[in-house]
Amino acid sequence: MKLNCDLGESFGAWSMGLDAEVMPYIHMANIACGFHASDPVIMEQTVQLAKRHQVEIGAHPGYPDLAGFGRRSMNCSEAEVRGLLLYQISALTGIAAVNQSVVTYVKPHGALYNDMMRNDLLLEQIMRTVAMVEPPLRLIIQATDDNSRYQSLADQYGIELMFEAFADRGYDDQGLLLPRSQPGAVFHDSQQILDRVLQLSEEGTVLSSSGKTLQLQPDTLCVHGDNQQSVALVAEMRQVLDAAAN
Repeated sequence: MKLNCDLGESFGAWSMGLDAEVMPYIHMANIACGFHASDPVIMEQTVQLAKRHQVEIGAHPGYPDLAGFGRRSMNCSEAEVRGLLLYQISALTGIAAVNQSVVTYVKPHGALYNDMMRNDLLLEQIMRTVAMVEPPLRLIIQATDDNSRYQSLADQYGIELMFEAFADRGYDDQGLLLPRSQPGAVFHDSQQILDRVLQLSEEGTVLSSSGKTLQLQPDTLCVHGDNQQSVALVAEMRQVLDAAAN
């Protein structure tokens, strides 16, 4: 399992996250593309940082919602979904190319990610758009108790999926994330998070909020580097995964 992290979310005079500190411990950097966070300077700096640490670069597009950090759903038309994705992916792809790097995948951000997991029409719109991009990019979506349905859909568009799990989030019985407003939606105990990482790496399972065992079989695990405590935790997660791999 690879560790992926949302990075490059600073904007102008506002600094967010500890990108330089967390980058050495991750495999994949989901770089914000300017709609929910970031700006062109931050995007290039983050690409350069990922390149120095030999970390895979992915586009992290969101709704055009800087004020809400992309966490508010928007009722976009199909043309708008296509346009906002192509605009953001193309911006990061261009910056990466100038820096002799490549973008290899797409992971939608925030509300756009949650909406696509609950709305098959939106998910298809995103898949169709990602399939248009050359060279081909993988799409990260959430691992659920039945990934086969999503894989069949992706096969229709000829795109490769990566299935993602979360070490610090609660799941419902369908394998979707609990809304942040609900109790148990976010884990804060480090040992609970590390136990989740070990369970995912060894068994490919998590327990839902009601105690149901969910077979997720993820390819990648989402982590966060917002503060020194979270960076230290990511370092421990990397140790757990490296030990499990050996």
